[in-house]
Formats: sequence, structure tokens, C-alpha cells
Amino acid sequence: MSALLNYDKIKSLVYTEKSNRQLVENKYHFEVDSACGKEEIASLIKKIFSAEVEKVNIINTHAKIKRFKGIEGKRRSYKKAIVTLKEGQSINFGS
Repeated sequence: MSALLNYDKIKSLVYTEKSNRQLVENKYHFEVDSACGKEEIASLIKKIFSAEVEKVNIINTHAKIKRFKGIEGKRRSYKKAIVTLKEGQSINFGS
């Protein structure tokens, strides 16, 4: 049961132009659970992907107010982690 909870805390890979450029620098962007800290994210990446983590940076993105056809709404807020792997390490998402 605890192994299932580990996969729930790392929600998805964030794939943008900036994150794609930073793959060369061994930096991977993930959307994570809002209750996770840096140490917990580093240990989860090590357990799930078997990769050594050098450092973790965290960004809390706030909800943005958007309008569509005169109706005001909000995009959701989320927590993003930028994980830098040690030299020679990589994560394979193909399998």
C-alpha cells in the first residue's frame, strides 16, 4: 500500500519549452503533491526512478483568474519541483 502512495505524490511530468531545454542540464520538472517537501521529493525520485538526486527546487504556482465569454473563473494552483540529477544519471520515460 505504501508503494502506491509514493506514486500518488508525484502527479505528472511538466512538459514545456523551458523544461525541454533544461533536460540537457539534467533538470526534470514534475508536478507534485502540495504537502511534499524537498527531502521527500528527492527520496521519491530515488525510489521510483532509481536515480541519484543532486538538488530539488520547488515552485508554488498560484491560481490565475481567467475570463471566458464574460464568465470569470480560476485555473488551479499547484506545486512544481525541478529535480537536478547527478552527472551521468538520467530518467527514461519511454518504458
